[in-house]
Amino acid sequence: MNDHTPEQPAEIVARLRATFRSGHTQPVEWRTNQLRRLREMLTTHGADLAEALHADLGKSSTEAFRTEIDFTVREIDHTLDHLAEWLRPEPAPVPAHLGADATAHTQYDPLGVVLVIAPWNYPVQLLLTPMLGALAAGNAVVVKPSELAPATSAALARLLPRYLDTAAVAVVEGAVPETTALLAERFDHIFYTGNGTVGRIVMRAAAEHLTPVTLELGGKSPAFVDRGADLSVVADRLVRGKFLNAGQTCVAPDYVLTDPETARALEPEFVRAVERLFGAEPREAAEFGRIVNERHFDRLSALLDSGRTVTGGATDRATKYIAPTVLADVDPTSPVMREEIFGPILPVVTVADLDEAIAFINDRDKPLALYAFTESDATRARLAAETSSGGLGFGLPLAHLTVSDLPFGGVGESGMGNYHGRYSIETFSHRKAVLEKPLG
Repeated sequence: MNDHTPEQPAEIVARLRATFRSGHTQPVEWRTNQLRRLREMLTTHGADLAEALHADLGKSSTEAFRTEIDFTVREIDHTLDHLAEWLRPEPAPVPAHLGADATAHTQYDPLGVVLVIAPWNYPVQLLLTPMLGALAAGNAVVVKPSELAPATSAALARLLPRYLDTAAVAVVEGAVPETTALLAERFDHIFYTGNGTVGRIVMRAAAEHLTPVTLELGGKSPAFVDRGADLSVVADRLVRGKFLNAGQTCVAPDYVLTDPETARALEPEFVRAVERLFGAEPREAAEFGRIVNERHFDRLSALLDSGRTVTGGATDRATKYIAPTVLADVDPTSPVMREEIFGPILPVVTVADLDEAIAFINDRDKPLALYAFTESDATRARLAAETSSGGLGFGLPLAHLTVSDLPFGGVGESGMGNYHGRYSIETFSHRKAVLEKPLG
């Protein structure tokens, strides 16, 4: 008989808050040690995590390491290389009326106890990357893995306590009841990655305690293809960006905007690009994953009739397989254009020109990312100046996410706040103003 009673959320938060208030997490040596231990966990147990990711999402080992494990290791290394520099107090000029002996500076103070709620689509990267930023900033952290990726959740719950300081880091597994119980507690920051519906629930809960939040949401990220672009290269890069993780990527190109002539010319290029990447039968390709569960499979399958199939369209509910699919002749009011797709379906919508493309983008919610394929400096300048998005990528989708010195985050419906690199330190810290004036 097991008499062990699981620690309740209130007990966890109280315990971690006591640790934080003791000053235990403040020293830079403690912070860097936690990051090194996390790195050791990833390099030692990468194969275990890759196996869990395959069980949950059908990810190949190559994709698991590239997009989750090695991605997080690089973020750790970048943080370790620069943390002392980022934390250095920054002097500020003092007005003359305070006297020549007065000095001022800003310093980063850790916030306290942080809650990180992770999604299922990149359940390692999107749990550990915000967590490592919170630890680097000197906080205690509660992490909540996604129950929709159960094998990965179990692996992280088993491994993290073995490597990190359990006085300052806690893992809470579970589903909606456990998340709801956590959100009832007072945290000093809540970091949530997921959809807007749950994002609103998180904000309402945080408002009860005036807790600041970072919301990493999604949206329909457009890809504009200009006349005259190299369509073979465009198709190849769109296919790679769209169908990574079977399309279950928050910054994946959600739909293509281009003129009718370019749209027609793109069709055979998409067919060839899919075959180059996944072979003649993508269901047999080791690098093509599966839909996370039957509910999302059914949702996505219902979108396949929203246009003419250029390539793909095949499904298998038993294995949660949906082929990498491109749809043409898609009406902007069709079902596939009403919600974020979050799956391996790429609709092509035609517009007359750049003016109409910009109007189309601006008439909808601000996306997490906007991509454009063009050789025109003027077109790039107009898209940068006349649209709003979390990130903007020219010529290559998804890549901005991999640059640690760029902030990653959304705007409007696609989220609020950002992180990665020093932006994680800013997110999980308070920048305190300090003024000193000698008593003499």
